[in-house]
Order: sequence, then C-alpha cells, then structure tokens
Amino acid sequence: MTIEPIFKISKIFLISTVLIILIGIAFSGRAFSQRLSQKSSDSPVENIATFSIVAHDSATGELGVAVASRFFAVGAVVPWARADIGAVATQSFANTSFGWRGLDLLENGSTPDEVVQLLLKTDTDPEKRQFGIVAANGQSATYTGAQCLSWAGGRHGPNYAVQGNILAGEAVVTAMESTFLSTKGTLADRLYAALLASEKNGGDSRGKQSAAMLVVKANAGYGGYTDRAIDIRVDDHPEPFIELGRLLNIAQMNYAWNEAWTLFTQKKSAEALPHMERAVSLAPENPEALYDLAVIRLAAGNKATALEALGKALKLNPKLKSQARSDSDLESLHQDQDFLKITQ
Repeated sequence: MTIEPIFKISKIFLISTVLIILIGIAFSGRAFSQRLSQKSSDSPVENIATFSIVAHDSATGELGVAVASRFFAVGAVVPWARADIGAVATQSFANTSFGWRGLDLLENGSTPDEVVQLLLKTDTDPEKRQFGIVAANGQSATYTGAQCLSWAGGRHGPNYAVQGNILAGEAVVTAMESTFLSTKGTLADRLYAALLASEKNGGDSRGKQSAAMLVVKANAGYGGYTDRAIDIRVDDHPEPFIELGRLLNIAQMNYAWNEAWTLFTQKKSAEALPHMERAVSLAPENPEALYDLAVIRLAAGNKATALEALGKALKLNPKLKSQARSDSDLESLHQDQDFLKITQ
C-alpha cells in the first residue's frame, strides 16, 4: 500500500527536477549568447583602429609601412607594399582589397589621389574606411571617412602619409609626421621613430597590443628573389613597441646580410663587402655573420682581415671549424698556417 504513493511522489519530483534543469540550461544558454554577442560587438573584429605611416626613401628607393594597434596581428591586415611601385596602409573597418588593388592601380599609372577616388567609387562602405598611400615617385595621399571613430584623421606630404583612428588626439599623427621628417637614418629607423613618437603622444586610445613593419626594395629579400627587405610582426605583446624594436635590430642586420650575400653570389665581392661590414656592426657577436664577413673579405682580396673575422667567428662557435676546413669559399686559406692554427 505504501510503495505506489511513494513511487508516484518520486516520479513527480524527478520530472520537476528535470524541467527545472532544462529551464535553467535554456536561460543560461540565452544569457551566454547575449554575453557573447555583447563581447563580439565590443571587440574590434572589423574596426582596425590603429595608427600607421607609409613612406618612401628617395635616396635608396625603399618603400615601407609601419603600424601599431590595440588589435591582434595588425600586421596581417594593414600593411601592403611593392618595390618600385608604392605602399598602402588600409585600416578602420579595413577593406583589405585596398592593399593589392591600390598597388595595382599605382603600377598601372594612377596617382595616389586617383587611387583614393577609384577605390572609394566601388566600395560598399566608404565613410568607414581609412587608408594612406605613397607612390615610388614620392606622391602621397591619405583618406579618412566621416564615420571613422574619433579621433581620426591624417596628414601627408612628399614621400609620406600618416593616419589613425580611435586615437588619443590629433597630436598622435602630428608627432608621427614631425618625427619622421626630422629623424636621420634608414627608412626603417625613421618609421620606427614615428611609431614611438605616436605612442608617446597617446597612440591608440584603447591601449596597445600589436605592431608591424614592412620595407621593400627590388631584390632585397633572401637570395634576391623577393622584395621583402624587412618584414616583422609583433602579433600580441604587452609591450609591442619594445618587441618590435628588438626584432628591427635583427631585421636590419639580416637585410644587410642578404644584400651582401646576394652580391657575393653574383661575383660582386667589392660591392658586397660594405653591406656585410654593416651587418657585423649591427651584430658583432654573431659568429655566422662574422664567418660570412671572412668569406667576403677574402673574395675582395683582404686576406689578413678575413682571417681576423674568421678567428672571432670560430671562438664564438667552434663548431664552425669543420665547415671552414671544407669550405670551397675559403679554399685559398686551406694551406695557410694561421688558418690551420685557428681551425685545429
């Protein structure tokens, strides 16, 4: 008699519990969905809020872009450049096709001002775009749509254009401009100095996360096969400017090294030597760079200084001794007593 009522009560309790759990899951799922939606709307998924500079060095022919942002991997979106053609930075709800299309238009003879108009003419949301362009002849242009989030704007002149959105204020772009124009050194040095100046003046008003630099010159990449002289990115870092500076020191050394070795393989040792000397001046404790300096010095007819560089390289990395003993680039030294001494 007592078993059936107890069973019924237990069954009702079980059904009620399941219903409560299901209702809870439904409301929890809805709340999570709302939070996810809110997070997505607050995060810069589309709005590439950033500051950038595109520039040309009339002395070397280099073209480049430097950019920083409170946005993950800004270097994967904003910078575009092509040797002897131009450079483009596309940001703020970025239309990434502005990069390659802008370069194509420049290559086909359009001026930067004409490129701006042609790109906007076919765009679905032109008032949200921001981009800067510089051509290989030094002409430049910058554009900021009316719906870019403030502070937003840009400045440009011969051989450069600077622009940014969601900035601390106009001082960010004016500091970039003045610093770029007054800084001495390589194009990369000047681009980096401009980024540092922008950061000192407030930069992206939301904070910092990523930065990148791209510098191109004909045949300046590895082996002379590409135009990528410098291509460095800091995708996610608490101090992206410091990290970019560290990478830039290595990249400038590598750039000089690439140029030297390309010329050396073309049997132009005298032309290669200054580039290799610069590479070693930037990384005086790099044994492999010292080793290649020895090779190029020897090919250029400087036996004594070649042995000096080789000796430093082998002290820093004794594992290079076996390579040196069989290296055909050092063949003329293989019977030299000083060479035998440092390689034993």
